[in-house]
Amino acid sequence: MNRKQKRSLFKIIISIILFAAVMILTHTVLSLPWFGEFALFAAIYLICGLNPIRKAVINISHGQIFDENFLMCIATIGAFTIGEFHEAVEVIIFYQIGQLFESIAVGRSRKAVSDLMDICPDEAVVIRDGVRETVPADEIEVGEHIIVSAGERIAADGIVVNGTGNIDTSALTGESVPLDAKAGVQVLSGCINLDGTLEIEVTKISSESTAAKIMELVEESAERKARTEAFITKFARFYTPAVVIGAVLLALVPPMFTGFDFAKWVFRALTFLIVSCPCALVISVPLSFFSGIGCASKNGILIKGSSFVEVLAKAKTIVMDKTGTLTKGTFSVTKVHSVSMDEKELLSFAAHAESVSSHPIAKSIRTAHGAEPDYSIIENQTEKAGFGVSADIDGKRVLAGKSAYLKEEGIACIKEKETGTAVHIAVDGEYAGYIIVSDTVKDDASSAIEGLRKSGAEKIVMLTGDKKETAKAVSEELCLDEAYAELLPADKVEYMQKFREELAGKGSLIFVGDGMNDAPVLAQSDAGVAMGAMGSDAAIEAADIVIMDDKPSKLVLGIKIARKTMGIAKQNIVFALAVKAAVLVLSAAGFANMELAVFADVGVSVIAILNAMRAGKIK
Repeated sequence: MNRKQKRSLFKIIISIILFAAVMILTHTVLSLPWFGEFALFAAIYLICGLNPIRKAVINISHGQIFDENFLMCIATIGAFTIGEFHEAVEVIIFYQIGQLFESIAVGRSRKAVSDLMDICPDEAVVIRDGVRETVPADEIEVGEHIIVSAGERIAADGIVVNGTGNIDTSALTGESVPLDAKAGVQVLSGCINLDGTLEIEVTKISSESTAAKIMELVEESAERKARTEAFITKFARFYTPAVVIGAVLLALVPPMFTGFDFAKWVFRALTFLIVSCPCALVISVPLSFFSGIGCASKNGILIKGSSFVEVLAKAKTIVMDKTGTLTKGTFSVTKVHSVSMDEKELLSFAAHAESVSSHPIAKSIRTAHGAEPDYSIIENQTEKAGFGVSADIDGKRVLAGKSAYLKEEGIACIKEKETGTAVHIAVDGEYAGYIIVSDTVKDDASSAIEGLRKSGAEKIVMLTGDKKETAKAVSEELCLDEAYAELLPADKVEYMQKFREELAGKGSLIFVGDGMNDAPVLAQSDAGVAMGAMGSDAAIEAADIVIMDDKPSKLVLGIKIARKTMGIAKQNIVFALAVKAAVLVLSAAGFANMELAVFADVGVSVIAILNAMRAGKIK
């Protein structure tokens, strides 16, 4: 507990001890006149109830009249007025106990999010003029080199220039497996260097770093309210004045027809007021969304406001891009087919010939070969952009490229059967075979599609600008419902409009891409999800939901969190309204005492808030 909470607890304990002592004395030893009892109970009331009175006065001065402090003060002061001194003190003590529990519960929930947001170090060690200096993080300039020792957080985005280490990225991605950091690897602010010492060249100032953007996003997420949350806020504005008017009528009208016993009906009206406090709704429902957003953030899923929690929970049609979303977005060798030599030898010839090229396909062949090319055996390298390369490798003339490139040299190629880009190879004028290079499906893409179906998605579609053969292969491998290929941005918009018409408002339309999709497509969706956006400014800015690592399976977890959060929020609404409605009827009929009224207000609030905190612990 913080200092304020401890002070509140101390006042509650003192009030309970004094209340018990006065009750014992007045019922066993002392026989005090009414003003004597009033003085004793009023003193105890002020110890515990002065803070609600002060808050009510401040809120009234600001034009905020109908809140729980105002209702509680009216009810307890009214109880004093009709001579129910001990009832008034009991109510205010129970109310303060409930407020303390609420404060602790809300504090714990907010701490979970604040711990997540506290990922940017205040200082960093910078090398300036060959000397290491400790400076505030916001003074680091782009191009400067910072030193990050083992156990320290990285203060700014950058590229490792010296040293090796394992980087804990869980604060940004929720991923427990450390990143292997070495020279040339990009690292992000907020991550922790687990071992070794790294020298990092800064690429972004602290205020523009990935961690800073995430903190800003989480802070602003509360501004975008879901319909459920906005409804509760509006509901409370009308509900509270209505029940105050109802209490006044309950105190004044029935006595005129039942013998003018105003004291009895005023007591019922005061009980009615205590029950009617809407704090269980106005606190627990927003807290449910806040906890859900915090839980998603801890798992590397950034949701820009509770409105998108509601959208994600209703996901029925999910449209996904291919490259970078369902596939890795990087080329790799998937097949080596040789007709005249060993496959390793064929791959070696191709890698040496492609050593002159910077094309991604050439890089993937060199990566598959594994070893650094022996440049001493390479001569007369030439490249025909978009077609292929040629070179003399250890005295042998090697051609590598498209089939049309080899045909120009009079070499016939066999037709490849596999899906992907084929690189055909000839050695000394003889056809040697081909290598298939393709963009492979992500490791968890299949499980992600299966999980989306189990979570209630009725249609999963892929839209891509890639060729039909490639799209068909990916679609069949992942068992997608529909796949459309060779699409321009305008074509994608037409399909999105078609999917929206099919939904007819029965669920939400989600678009999932790599964060660089065009705005018209995103505009047609209820929520745009950026995939693999770690370090991508464009993705964080453009998308409604950002998945910080490269795993489509995180979308399944995001939907699970959203639906659980919505379920908890609805539970709180139904529970709070049902209990309050029942006790309001009982209090109006005279069957509810002050203690039951306090439970209907404070007790229900505490239970609803504790339930709301479950949204922050979804696994």
